[in-house]
Amino acid sequence: MTMQAQPLQTPDWSQVGAGHYALGESPFWHPTEHALYWVDISGRQLLRANVYMGTVDAWDMPSEPGCIAPAAAGGLVIALRDGVYRAPVWAGPLHRIATLPYDPATVRANDGKCDVLGRFWIGTVDETKSQQAAALYSVDARPALLLANGGAPVVKQHVGSALTGNGLAWSPDSSTLYWADTPRHHVLSWPWDAQTNQLGVQRTHVQCEPKPAGWQPGAPGYAGRPDGATVDALGNYWVAMYEGRRVCQFAPDGRLLQQLETPVQCPTMPCLGGEDYRTLYVTSVRHGRSEAELAQLPASGGVFAVRVETPGLPVQFFRE
Repeated sequence: MTMQAQPLQTPDWSQVGAGHYALGESPFWHPTEHALYWVDISGRQLLRANVYMGTVDAWDMPSEPGCIAPAAAGGLVIALRDGVYRAPVWAGPLHRIATLPYDPATVRANDGKCDVLGRFWIGTVDETKSQQAAALYSVDARPALLLANGGAPVVKQHVGSALTGNGLAWSPDSSTLYWADTPRHHVLSWPWDAQTNQLGVQRTHVQCEPKPAGWQPGAPGYAGRPDGATVDALGNYWVAMYEGRRVCQFAPDGRLLQQLETPVQCPTMPCLGGEDYRTLYVTSVRHGRSEAELAQLPASGGVFAVRVETPGLPVQFFRE
C-alpha cells in the first residue's frame, strides 16, 4: 500500500471530555443510551461518556479490559485478562462466563466486538512479542448453544500464530471478516458464514509498508501499522494507524480512499456513532510514549471526534 496515493487531510477534531487515558481502545456508540463507551486497557478502566454534556464515568476493573460490547439483556460483556465476564449493570458485579485457551501470564485479551448473531469475538496479544501466541476467538452464549454444550458458552479459535490481534470488523452483509496482525503491518480478510461460523480462504486485504530502520516518531517516512478498525455503511474499512498519526479509510477492494491526520501519534481504534452515525470517534494511547512526543502532542491519550460523510453501522449486541 502506498499512502502517497491520497493526501493526508487535517480535519478539525474535537476532544471527548478532558481526560487522557493510558491505552484507549474498543469504542462503541450505544444507540439507546446515546453514549460513547470505550476501555483503558493499561489503566484498567471502562469509560462511558455523555458526549453532549462532556462528562465521563469511569469504572475500575480487576485486570486489563481488552474489549467490551453491549449485551441485549442489558449491561456489557467484557474480555478481561483471565476470561470473559458479564456485567448486568454499570459498576455492578462481574460474572465470569468463559475462559479462553491461553496463558494469561503472557497473553491478554485485546481488540474485539460482537458479530451479527451476537457472538463475542476477541483477539489477543502475545506480550512476549515472539511466541506467536495471539489468536482470534469467538464466544457463543446463545441459548441453543448453551443447552448443547452443557450450559457453557462455546469457545472457538478461528485464527492463530499471531502477535497482536486487532482490526476486527465485518462487511455490512457479514459475508467478509477482517482482522489485523499489527506488527506484521497487514489486514487480512476471509469469507465468513454467519450461520456455521466458518471462515473461508484467507486473503490479504491491505499490506502496509514496514517501519524504516531507525525511524523515530514525528519523522516522515512511516504511515503506521493497522490497529483497531470499523466498517461504514458502504463497506469501507476505517483503521487507526498506530504510530502513523492518521486514520485511513479503505474501499472494499483495498484501495486507499482517504487518510485523516490525528492530533496524536498513536490512534488506536475508530468507531462511527452519534445519532446519524456520521461522527468518527477515535481512541489513542499515552502510556509508554516519550516525553518529547507528549510535549509535542499533549492530547495523546484522549478520545477525539470528527464528522465524516459516510455513516457507520449500529453496534452488534451480545446474545445469551
